Amino acid sequence: MVKIKSPEEIELIRESAQIVSKTLGMLAKAIQPGVTTIKLDKLAEEFIHDHGAKPGFLGLYDFPNTLCVSPNEQVVHGIPNDSPLKEGDILSVDCGALKNGFYGDHAYTFEVGEVDPAVKKLLEVTKASLYIGIAQFRQKNRVGDLSHAIQSYTESFGYGVVRELVGHGLGRKMHESPEIPNYGKKGHGKKFVNGMVIAIEPMTNKGTKDIKQLKDGWTIKTADGKPSAHFEHNVALINGKPELLSTFDYIYEALEIVSNEENPFRKSSLKS
Repeated sequence: MVKIKSPEEIELIRESAQIVSKTLGMLAKAIQPGVTTIKLDKLAEEFIHDHGAKPGFLGLYDFPNTLCVSPNEQVVHGIPNDSPLKEGDILSVDCGALKNGFYGDHAYTFEVGEVDPAVKKLLEVTKASLYIGIAQFRQKNRVGDLSHAIQSYTESFGYGVVRELVGHGLGRKMHESPEIPNYGKKGHGKKFVNGMVIAIEPMTNKGTKDIKQLKDGWTIKTADGKPSAHFEHNVALINGKPELLSTFDYIYEALEIVSNEENPFRKSSLKS
């Protein structure tokens, strides 16, 4: 059952989502060749606590860490470790925060140093598909309209769209109804209504859509070993239109990137 959020609840989710946004922004400069993902994990855990929240992933379903860190061919749910990042890697960093009883949860795939242009293109297309999906999160549309928009755009570049892993509703629980796949048919699925809050998260593979799970019971990687990209935002449906609760602004500020991609979906004063 979809849980509709009050304006007050949406603001509490926004607060948690913004803590995640700031955490990812803090990590942006630290993600360099030679750094270990367990170091990034410790930085994130401390930062989230310093902002009056709890790490949303730590202990959730018995996950052992604050961050899911997934380099290169890993799609999602990678466990932080002592292996140093290398020049040319990409790294999906998925983070959650819990404050005032509500979760924030989103992700960004970072470039580590200079990345191969073909891999950079994968990241660009995956991130663009996220905003294409967000644009379909409108009153009277359905889940399938959003899912189809992401799929059709992504597959037009010859990439694989992961089937087994999906976006989701967000609120007092990290994962609520409805599921938000990155593939689907127009006009199918639950209808969007005001007060819904969802996490939209395209997961795109450079090759096959197929995936497999590693023996650690968490890490998901591409079946063919080719790179995968993952971007995620938290979005509320307000007055019939999508409004971002999360932002990549802190990442862009840290990396000196200029972007207006969020402008159509932002509150007049998103950052605090």
